[in-house]
Amino acid sequence: MTTALITGSTAGIGAAFARRLAAQGHNLVLVARDTKRLREQATELHDRHGIEAEVLTADLATEAGIAAVEQRLSDRTHPVDLLVNNAGFGNKGRYLEVPMADELTMLKVHVEAVLRLTSAATQSMRSRGRGAVVNVASVAAFVPRGTYGASKAWVVQFTQGAARDLADSGVRLMALCPGFVRTEFHERAGMGTDNIPNWMWLDADKLVTEALADLGRGKTLSIPDPRYKALMGLVKLTPRGLLGGVTSRTGRKYGPQ
Repeated sequence: MTTALITGSTAGIGAAFARRLAAQGHNLVLVARDTKRLREQATELHDRHGIEAEVLTADLATEAGIAAVEQRLSDRTHPVDLLVNNAGFGNKGRYLEVPMADELTMLKVHVEAVLRLTSAATQSMRSRGRGAVVNVASVAAFVPRGTYGASKAWVVQFTQGAARDLADSGVRLMALCPGFVRTEFHERAGMGTDNIPNWMWLDADKLVTEALADLGRGKTLSIPDPRYKALMGLVKLTPRGLLGGVTSRTGRKYGPQ
């Protein structure tokens, strides 16, 4: 039986990955900051699907948290076959309105943690000749909008580059770029969602189903849902200067996860 490790597993897209993978019979390593929620999630998934669910409390904004997950991913006696780097957050406010400490914490979680955990996982996977990594980015990666979008653009570029370098190793990597998803993400960041049209909202469970299908097809970039595929096609045709002005007027509109 294979094992999947999911960061940010207790809510939103991470929780949807946990539900889907447990239903498919994968054992899980659930990673988040809240031990109580992790244990409740592990018990529910074990009771419902009969899988083993390991709990690992870790704050990926800290050195200790990243190191703890690195250590688990490097464990060759209990290998992880699928890593889902999902943990992330948003900051409310425009550039220079957000405290520098918060901006650096975002880079710690979105960039350093993703780099280190992907590296720890793929080193072990390459030695076995199999494995996969899904790094959750965002459609925000494709628009010029602050540290959030920049960090997610890094995730996309890093993941696709690493996928190319490991193409003959049996290890697959994919960047997942969702649009707006009904999760706790915006509430935790204190962001209002009243100005977001209903058609832009995605269901987390359907999103994960499409993402895993794209991973199975060998894609290195997944933009689940035809609406966002079309929208990102328009973004590519829009001049960067005009696009920057639009996203500036709408605030952190393109900050879904």
